[in-house]
Amino acid sequence: MKKLVLSASVVSSLLCLSAARAQTELKPQWEAGAGFAAIDFPMYRGSNERRAYLLPVPYFVYRGDTVQINRERVRGLIFKRDRVEMDISVNGSVPAKGAIARQGMPDLDPTLEVGPSLNVHLYRSEDRKTGFDVRMPVRGAVASDFRHVQPVGWLFQPQLDADFLDAGHSGWNIGLVGGLVFSDQRYNQYFYNVAPQYATATRPAYSVGGGYAGTQCILAVSKRRQDGRWMGGFMKWDNLNGAVFADSPLVTTRQNFTLGFAVTWTLDKSDKMVEVNDD
Repeated sequence: MKKLVLSASVVSSLLCLSAARAQTELKPQWEAGAGFAAIDFPMYRGSNERRAYLLPVPYFVYRGDTVQINRERVRGLIFKRDRVEMDISVNGSVPAKGAIARQGMPDLDPTLEVGPSLNVHLYRSEDRKTGFDVRMPVRGAVASDFRHVQPVGWLFQPQLDADFLDAGHSGWNIGLVGGLVFSDQRYNQYFYNVAPQYATATRPAYSVGGGYAGTQCILAVSKRRQDGRWMGGFMKWDNLNGAVFADSPLVTTRQNFTLGFAVTWTLDKSDKMVEVNDD
């Protein structure tokens, strides 16, 4: 079960990356495959304790009219216009078990975040190989140990997104995403509160409200080969300076990096072909 959770987290990390824009072409309506991923990440935002894993990763691509799933993004289109669209944003966090900073406290269960995102297309080149967007996702979060589910608050994460397809005619796609994070009191308390019964000489009791929760920047690269192999990687920088919970005794560093890389192979695909211009 632990590996399943971590595999899902890796997929979530890779899927949150922006989709590269492509020229209109015919592609299978769905594709399925598998591969592996390596990821090195902090146990939670603000933790100086890290985990590294090499994990199997399944993948599924679906190119529908309203629901679109690919390696970079899960999209459930609510509405779409020339320059504005609303879709579904998905994110999450891994379980944090055995963290030294949280010794004697309950472990953090994995979280799932889902909510609408309003996206504004600021620029598209004529060949659709370059694009700039503003994204404004609002996501509700739940935490679960697979026996119980509890709501743990909301996040708002406005972002600027730049995509470059086939950069320098190399076949590599590059995505850059950066923005602010805001989270409500319940979300911040789930990760950073120290209740009085868990206070120690080196970990005082602490309570936090909602508000600014730091800055995140992501660099992503990916390439798809004619033989069906796909390679992708990302680096995420997390800066908690100025965050409302930055003084929590559970925050042991204010800057984190997360690194991930995945390789997948297409194992099967549909005979039905569909016209796509955003894959």
